[in-house]
Amino acid sequence: QVQLVESGGGSVQAGGSLRLSCAGYANSRKCMGWFRQAPGKEREGVAVIAIDRSVATAYADSVKGRFTISQDNAKNTLYLQMNSLTPEDTAVYYCAARAIWGRCSYLFTDDYDYWGQGTQVTVSS
Repeated sequence: QVQLVESGGGSVQAGGSLRLSCAGYANSRKCMGWFRQAPGKEREGVAVIAIDRSVATAYADSVKGRFTISQDNAKNTLYLQMNSLTPEDTAVYYCAARAIWGRCSYLFTDDYDYWGQGTQVTVSS
């Protein structure tokens, strides 16, 4: 049973930074991502990372250049470094992982089999 555990959320002012962590998925070959859901909105993809013999990342346009997804294999931990935060980034953030290797995209939330419990990020203006 895979359990993803997120941490690192909190409250910051606009322009600030936070780093989210997600522990619990040990596969050496993996597709993992960060998603978020704001009140009254659908869950949306933020960033994904595909790790096989190489590493590939992809970002939603809304966070490109501000957020960085990364993985520490030794710690089996996924990170999301968030800089230059704006109030529009306020949401519950979830990490997710695919059980089976396949397309690795932030556009398709249904592709992901394992989800964390979510961590709240609140950005004030």
